[in-house]
Amino acid sequence: MLELNKGSDILTAVGGITSLEDAQAVLEKSLDKANLQKLSPITTVDALIKIANSIVICKPAAVFINSGSPEDVQWIREHALHKGEEKKLAKPGHTIHFDLPEDQARLVNQTYYIINEGEKISSLAKLLLRDEATQYVRQYMTGIMDGMTMIIGFYSRGPVGAEAAVPAIEMSSSAYVLHSAELLYRNCYDQFDREAERANIFFTNLHSEGKNRPEDVPNARILMDRSWLTTFSTYCTYAGNTLLMKKGNHRFCVDYATYHKKEEQLSEHMFITGLTGPGGRVNFCAGAAPSGCGKTTTAMVGSHFVGDDLAQIWIAADGTIRAINPEKGIFGIVEDVNREGDPYLMECLRGDGTEVIWSNVLIDEHGVPHWVGNGESVPERGVNFQGEWSPGKTDANGKPIPMSHKNSRCTLLASAIANHATEAAEDPAGVPIRVFTYSGRDSDTMPPVWAARTMDEGVVIGASIVSQATATEVGVTGVRRQPWANAPFIPGSLADYMEAQFVFFNSEKISAAGRPVMAGLNYFLTDGNRGGSGNKLLGEKRDVKVWLGWLERFAHGDVTGIETPIGYLPRYDDLKALFAEINKEYPESLYDKQFSLYIDNILHRLELQTEAYGKEENLPAKLFEVYRRQQAELTKLKEAYGPIVHPKQLA
Repeated sequence: MLELNKGSDILTAVGGITSLEDAQAVLEKSLDKANLQKLSPITTVDALIKIANSIVICKPAAVFINSGSPEDVQWIREHALHKGEEKKLAKPGHTIHFDLPEDQARLVNQTYYIINEGEKISSLAKLLLRDEATQYVRQYMTGIMDGMTMIIGFYSRGPVGAEAAVPAIEMSSSAYVLHSAELLYRNCYDQFDREAERANIFFTNLHSEGKNRPEDVPNARILMDRSWLTTFSTYCTYAGNTLLMKKGNHRFCVDYATYHKKEEQLSEHMFITGLTGPGGRVNFCAGAAPSGCGKTTTAMVGSHFVGDDLAQIWIAADGTIRAINPEKGIFGIVEDVNREGDPYLMECLRGDGTEVIWSNVLIDEHGVPHWVGNGESVPERGVNFQGEWSPGKTDANGKPIPMSHKNSRCTLLASAIANHATEAAEDPAGVPIRVFTYSGRDSDTMPPVWAARTMDEGVVIGASIVSQATATEVGVTGVRRQPWANAPFIPGSLADYMEAQFVFFNSEKISAAGRPVMAGLNYFLTDGNRGGSGNKLLGEKRDVKVWLGWLERFAHGDVTGIETPIGYLPRYDDLKALFAEINKEYPESLYDKQFSLYIDNILHRLELQTEAYGKEENLPAKLFEVYRRQQAELTKLKEAYGPIVHPKQLA
């Protein structure tokens, strides 16, 4: 069980401020009259004490309170330019931010959960005992903002007033971080007190890039205090490590849902998008995928896009499963974003009128950003995060340097995208979810889409995601298990998180009409692994609309599936009709390649999962029951039809 406020609060232990009176004295000394006045609407005592302690520890030269007013937001933009954290580009409202070459993605090996003695955390996570973390903060954060301005903002992770929304404080010496926060989160400065009282919790995030030198990056740490819902981030600028309202606070939400909102809420690494079905009906889908595995592309395919990364989920009083996007913007990977696959996003990136912060792309001599896979001509020269670049440039080992980093990003308001369902996204009631999907980078085993036969099997699909490592994590390589695509963000016991999933989706609080379809997706099957040759994918981006379209119809009973041991597969005629709607031929030979069951591959995958999960303690027995049942059924199929089973043999 996660116990809140257990052990010493590191901010208080290092800063020494324990009372409101002492906090007010620090604030009156550190803030000028205008900013002290702006802070006056914030009366939550714990928040003021945390802010005061942060000031005492970091010792900034000045403190700026961001009220969210147009004037304050403009000051942040200009401060980012003045500091050199961002530079203007050719298009009005477009800026470029370069991270250090050593700081291009999540610093996985420098990210820790702060725990108390004797607490258990996920076997997939790194831990730091509270005393060690306190010593780190004392040693490395004392005076880290010397000569800098601390910027403080108050935000809501979700529409203000939503059941699963949580308020958060963001404190940083980086104007780029606060500029990003204004695009990604809802400023709730004037409603912070009320939201903190409603939610009964709030998150605190403290970051400083320090002097932003390559030699400091080895000392960088991203620390998350589970008990006190506080994050610390130092010596880095990549937003995934610094804008801790994103993945840092997502971890706290996962913890809170698992231990304090069991059978009520989930906090997931999922997109949310609405699909238009027959007769103009709109149904919403939420889907998990590791970063860099097509999550944003899938979200954008929907006719009513809500979010591309995170979802806060709960069971509503009417028996439906509801979800909100804790963010109001996107921090999206741009590699392979082009007009063919991502027309709505490209219109924002290449059109006029959208504010965009670019990071780690190539900027040509005309101030125009370029990136790998944009479907456009490559410039003859430019500047990227490594300096001057031209085609054919190589690194010290003779390896070609791409014009943009694989983890290059664009940050913009989601409402700028033409298919964004802004009204639904801002509704505190959330959107009802009819379909849940789980996917990864799987080149040889699972079909493009399949639907679970039961809620238990649906939970197991999420538990069984396997994916090739992507560029979003520094120092991570190879193919590995990615449970729910949420594993890097599960602080507590994996067994507890899994149990919460089984309990949630089997809850009697969910009405019959509200019970969702749970499914697997896989866009990364290759021809060479399905009887052909080479690494060419057996599909393309626009096919995603077909896979989601089939699930939408399956959820309504408009189509039926072929029952198999892994779940229901689509019938060829149903897919052919859906492909016709996107003006694409779909030969039956391709269907056979994509949807044949390669029994030995699936059995091997189940054996690997069984062995890996067998090393975990106290896992729900349901997981192994599902694995055993699927293994037995698959073995019978192999005995009847051989190692490769075609869908028509089962239909």
